[in-house]
Parts: sequence; C-alpha cells; structure tokens
Amino acid sequence: MGWVTSLGLDVDKVFADLVAGKSGIRAITRFDTAKFAVKFGGEVTTWDGGPNIDKREAKRLDRFAQFALNAAIDAVKDSGLDFAKEDPFRCGSVVGSGIGGINEFEEGHTKMLAKGPDRISPFMVPKLMCNAGSGNISIRYGIKGPNYACVSACASGSHAIADASNLIRNGMADVMISGGSEAALTPLGLACFIAPRALSTRNDSPQTASRPWDKSRDGFVLSEGAAILVLEEYERAVRRGARIYCEVLGCGQTADAGHITAPDENGTCAGRAMTVALQDAGLNPDQVDYVNAHGTSTPLGDLAETRAIKTALGDVARKVAVNSTKSMTGHTLGAAGAIEAVVIAKSIQNGVLHPTINYNEPDPDCDLDYVPNQARQATINIALSNSFGFGGHNVCLAFGRLH
Repeated sequence: MGWVTSLGLDVDKVFADLVAGKSGIRAITRFDTAKFAVKFGGEVTTWDGGPNIDKREAKRLDRFAQFALNAAIDAVKDSGLDFAKEDPFRCGSVVGSGIGGINEFEEGHTKMLAKGPDRISPFMVPKLMCNAGSGNISIRYGIKGPNYACVSACASGSHAIADASNLIRNGMADVMISGGSEAALTPLGLACFIAPRALSTRNDSPQTASRPWDKSRDGFVLSEGAAILVLEEYERAVRRGARIYCEVLGCGQTADAGHITAPDENGTCAGRAMTVALQDAGLNPDQVDYVNAHGTSTPLGDLAETRAIKTALGDVARKVAVNSTKSMTGHTLGAAGAIEAVVIAKSIQNGVLHPTINYNEPDPDCDLDYVPNQARQATINIALSNSFGFGGHNVCLAFGRLH
C-alpha cells in the first residue's frame, strides 16, 4: 500500500496520526484565497512532484497523476513484487479519479486566453485525462493487462478497487495495482464546490470544520491526495511469502437514480449496496465489526448514511463501530475510497479504530457508535467501507482478516 495525504506520505506514520486524532486540514497556501468564501482544505504541502519520480518526469504529469504514481511506487515496494519477472499480460492497473487533471486544465485555459491557442502544450491532453494515473503506472512497470480509469465522482477509488478485485476473482488477472487519486484543490475546483454551498465555511477554525454526524456540521472540506493498493490472487501471494494485510471479500454497487448531487435521504440504495457487498462476501450483518463510513460532514449525507447502515445491518447496527477518516483528512473525492481502504487494512492489522474527531454535539437523528474523539482498541475480523458519489453512485467494499 502507498498513499499521499494532507498528513503525509508514510503509511504507518499517517495512520498513527489518524489514531491520535490529528487533523490535516489547514489554510490553503498553493494559491491566494482572498476572494474565496472558503480559505482552507486538506492540502498536500511541500510537494514538488513527489519523492519517487524525477522533476523532468513530474513536469509531464498533472498533480493528480504525480500523486498516483508516487503512491503506486510505494505500494509496489511494499508488495515485494518485481514486475520485470511477471507475465505482463496478467498484471494491470485500475485507478479512479473523479475530476482528473483540473490543474492542467486551468493553466492551459488561462494560457490560451492570454497568449492564444498556439501556446497550448502538447502535453495538455495526456496530463488532464482521468486515465493518466493508471496509464502512467502501466508504463512505469511495463504491465500490459487490464488498464483503465474509473470515474464516478467520490466513489471512483472504491469502484476501481471493486473492479480490480473482480478482475482477479474472474481469472482475468493475477495482480492489479488499484486505488484513486485527486488534486482538485485548485482555484477552479474550490470555486466549483463553494458555488453549491457544499463546503464548510469555518475559516476561523479549519481543523474543526470536518465534523461528521455532529449536529453543527455544515459541509465537507475539500482535500487532495491518493492511495494505491497492490491486489493479488490469494494462493499466489501466499506461495511467494507476501505480507498480506487483509482480504477483499466482496463488493456491492448501486445507484440512487434520483438527484444528480443530493443523496437519497432514506439511504435505501446506499444500504442496498452494503447488503449486496455482504451477500457477495457470504457474510451476515451480525458478522460486521466495523464500518469506515463515507462520513463527509454534510447535513443530508451523514443522515442518509446513518439510515443506510441501519437498513443494511438491522438490529446490530448500533453495536457496530462506525468512523469517518474524513474528519481528519477532509474529502479527497475520487481518492477517498482508496485512502479509506488503506485505513481499514491498517486498522485490521493493528487492532485499533481511529476516532471521528470534532464530534461534540450529537445529532439525535444520527445515533450510531461513531467512535467519538478517542481511538479504540478492537479486534476487527470484518469491515465495510462506504463510498458515495455525485450522480447517485454507491459502492461498498467488504474486507476481512486472514485467519
């Protein structure tokens, strides 16, 4: 596993920070926010292309693809695989991104208006396209199996992991590099999410702005980052002595088929995605120990997800620990599901649940166990990860401890 987050790049260190309840939300420094109603986010600071690629290569990649490639290199190192010794047609990459190269789009458009269309870079299209993450990973490792991007807004990373795991389960691949990446914390990106009033406006206290399920929640925090996982067929991984964090047991996917941005307030279809994931994994609701929730800190979204969890888990819902990584990372859009998959793997490995921070005033309509403000030791055998995206996309991934 590898990732790029507003808390840092090292998987173990960032996970320890999450367990400690540390927030990665701060005032934006990449651009002037004087004219913006929101002036903070989950920014990846001190970034110059990343530690794993040289500056010349970085210049040919949009920021989101730099994140994806750096995280992939860390994940491959962690896996111990040498792709030069693998059958390239049995290895592939599926990486999600909700928006792709918006930074390149903004810069290119500005240059065209100022200097004319002849000044557009020939690298603009390969930098801004959403499949630049998966494509550049494939090129880096010479892997020639299934290779594409998943684009489903904030469900993109989880959709990518679902697709990658199903490609392995269906015999189409042995190894898949998969996850999500996003770098939409740009002037245009920020303005676009301010316009529909989707974001928290707590400029005076950025680190307390993301407060899932708290009664005073007022919107999500826009962030950037990436996470990449190496998925491998189980028996093959065991034979080569791989370090296995956990197993992808199943996935469920549904659509609200309602509003293009607002969730179904009843959480019916989101709950159905959770039920399908359990059925796919051959599990019952009472076997679930933990749900890493979508938990964005929006008034409607958190309520809908609470109802979805109750729909899927029934009588045991109030006994299951539910937390939100976004309370500390903010919302990384298409990267969120992948980041949260890494969190689940580390939670299973370490037997600990990170807290949902900033949970100060309970909302009576959101009445589950949200692991408020303090980490908790726990034996986690089965965990679910929820991701929901604009467009009505719902994905649930089921993970399990290896016994």
